[in-house]
Amino acid sequence: MTPKWFSRRRSDEYDRDPIPLIIALDGFLSAGSSSVLAAEQLRTPDAEVIHEFDLDTMYDYRARRPPITFRRDHYVDYSEPVLQITRHRDRSGTPYLLLAGPEPDFGWESFVDETIEVITELGVPLTVSLGGVPMGVPHTRPPLLTMHGTRPELVDRKNFWNAEVTVPSSAQSLLEYRMREQRLDAIGYVVHVPHYLTQIEYPTAAIALLEAVGLRLGLDLDLEDLRARQPDSITEIEQQISEQDGEQVLHGLEEQYDIFSRGAAESLLADDASLPTGDELASQLEQFLARQRKDDSG
Repeated sequence: MTPKWFSRRRSDEYDRDPIPLIIALDGFLSAGSSSVLAAEQLRTPDAEVIHEFDLDTMYDYRARRPPITFRRDHYVDYSEPVLQITRHRDRSGTPYLLLAGPEPDFGWESFVDETIEVITELGVPLTVSLGGVPMGVPHTRPPLLTMHGTRPELVDRKNFWNAEVTVPSSAQSLLEYRMREQRLDAIGYVVHVPHYLTQIEYPTAAIALLEAVGLRLGLDLDLEDLRARQPDSITEIEQQISEQDGEQVLHGLEEQYDIFSRGAAESLLADDASLPTGDELASQLEQFLARQRKDDSG
């Protein structure tokens, strides 16, 4: 059976020059819209579709209803969900592939098999996934990244957080798991997003992901738009914290972050039982900002 991407290839240039694949899905690992914002920056006007998934069999329309506009007496502008692998070039002309769109709700194993088929056929040398998870960290400190990979040699940066924990899986994590079974090279960067910013766009997190993937793959990525949006985002966050008297809670998160970053996380609760946990602090601050957002929308 001929893969769908085959008919879209203009030449055999991909066979001559294997291209890395970047994965940035909108779903479980998109706290702060980190992966969504990253995907927006990675898309370029000259994108070429290499492969398109049959998302209709993988997407839960009732859980994530696509928007459509009603204009006077008819419907227009239906935002059809699309999951594609596209080919792009950075500012210096270096090519890369991008798998972006909604995380599949159904058929994960089929999605994984289909993705691995394309990776194998194209000879992709390295797959890099991007994601964001909510953590008890403050927005006033540099974002932390957790890195993982299918081989220890691929993990080239130290993780501050080295615990073993069982977490809900995702289509991306299952893909990397299956790629490890098939001895295919894959890595991932997960940015730690403040709990209280999980549901809003947080450009700082996306910048951290793009800087990491750019450094690893040697890509000259355009981050100007995200950097321009960053000051207004921080100003709005700090204004809401101030209006809700959240400075003390924020200070607690900062204190814990500083201790954690110095490598004292394991002794944190034993040495200072009076200091709340990151989850407790972040939960309080999240409640502060949730109330503020509700007041603004009302």
